[in-house]
Amino acid sequence: MFKYIEEEGRILHPDTKLMLKFAKGDASAFEQILKKYKKLVINIAYRFIQDRIEAEDIAQEVFLRVYESAKRYKPKAKFSTWIYKITLNVCLNKLRSKKHLQTISLNKPKEIPDPTYIHPFINLEKKELNQLIKEAIDSLPINQRIAVILQKYQGLSYREISKIMGCSTSAVDSLLQRAKQNLKRKLTPFFKK
Repeated sequence: MFKYIEEEGRILHPDTKLMLKFAKGDASAFEQILKKYKKLVINIAYRFIQDRIEAEDIAQEVFLRVYESAKRYKPKAKFSTWIYKITLNVCLNKLRSKKHLQTISLNKPKEIPDPTYIHPFINLEKKELNQLIKEAIDSLPINQRIAVILQKYQGLSYREISKIMGCSTSAVDSLLQRAKQNLKRKLTPFFKK
């Protein structure tokens, strides 16, 4: 568990404290933030963009925004929620500018293959299933897709998602319920075979 630090009568998360130190001119605090969040930001961007180089460009844009907003930063939410929101906004702007919202992918980055042997037909079935699920999620409306990515792939709570998306937790629940219904409707025919 993180230790929270009290400052001016408020208890602050260590990451918030780092950002406030950076706002006061401590460059090493920004380096610590960058080191801690760079991989996370790249991974989130990759989920949306499906291109590692573009995801790294987005991460640079995110940290440039963090850097430029240091003097205006007010710790109203958890620091991680704030940086998720910036990342989401940069990703959406990138997608809008490229006009390829329908091509958002949720493929995981390449992982180390399992050393145990699995019959090639089983692997083929798994790949086909993963592709079907990916296409079904890609076809969801953008807000449902965002909620699914943040909840299923980033492991965020409804409360965290609501802060990032700027809506209530009941709206997040509704988005996820509709996404689940849409996915069930789209995928059921494949599982009946």
